[in-house]
Amino acid sequence: MSNPILLPFLNWARKLRYPTLFKITAALFLLDLVIPDAVPLADEILLGLGTLLLANWKSRKDPPAIKSPPR
Repeated sequence: MSNPILLPFLNWARKLRYPTLFKITAALFLLDLVIPDAVPLADEILLGLGTLLLANWKSRKDPPAIKSPPR
């Protein structure tokens, strides 16, 4: 069951694309390493963002094939 405090944040993060989502996750991870518990619920946020990263990575689509012009 998701934490009701984190749901709005994770719903917002779900809309982000890969590079931005990765940067936010990496920054929060580094902040949590340098200053433990600087951000309340940082561990739960990191787990949610990591899950979104993996889901976003898995669902990326191949670029569409270029069609040759008709002759």
